[in-house]
Amino acid sequence: MLVLSRQRDETIMIGDEIEITVVDIRGDKVRLGINAPRSIQVHRKEVYEAIRRENADASKVEVDDLNAIDQNLRKRNGRSVPRAKIE
Repeated sequence: MLVLSRQRDETIMIGDEIEITVVDIRGDKVRLGINAPRSIQVHRKEVYEAIRRENADASKVEVDDLNAIDQNLRKRNGRSVPRAKIE
């Protein structure tokens, strides 16, 4: 890991497009300002990891589960027209 020391209002560049500025330092907390292209997702690490877990869990859904959900939604909405089964 690269470790850099910065003071308030100093900036770090990552490549040509990502700019991280130390906005404020209070006690053991540092506030960072991040300028990055919209195409680059920026998250706190705990949020990033939660998103990854959710995506991994979502990818484990079985086709039978989707068909069961589809049938339940159709029953709830009163639709009786059968649709093609998801395969």
